[in-house]
Amino acid sequence: MEVTFESRDEDGARLRDLAVQRVRFALRRLTAFVPHAKVRFSDVNGPRGGVDKRCLVELTTDKAGTVVIASLASDWRTALDRSLSRASRLLTRTLQRTQKPVRKRAARWALES
Repeated sequence: MEVTFESRDEDGARLRDLAVQRVRFALRRLTAFVPHAKVRFSDVNGPRGGVDKRCLVELTTDKAGTVVIASLASDWRTALDRSLSRASRLLTRTLQRTQKPVRKRAARWALES
């Protein structure tokens, strides 16, 4: 999986290695479905403080298209973790919907024939 990281903020740029590591860890089961991930950190309010750290995670997949999740928090790590947990849940649900369900009657009927 290729992970791209972008941040214009100095504090966010210091977390580059941590962000790449967290993305790889959070999506380790979905690596076959996600060839490219992009993480973007931005500071909404600037130096004023508050809940203004924004993390945007964009996952490009073959089956589910592009999944984009953004979250706001008071620090970068929390924003990243929230975005990754939401993205992995959404992607797992989407991939489960695309799989064909196994019908018990049809399987039982095939075994009896």
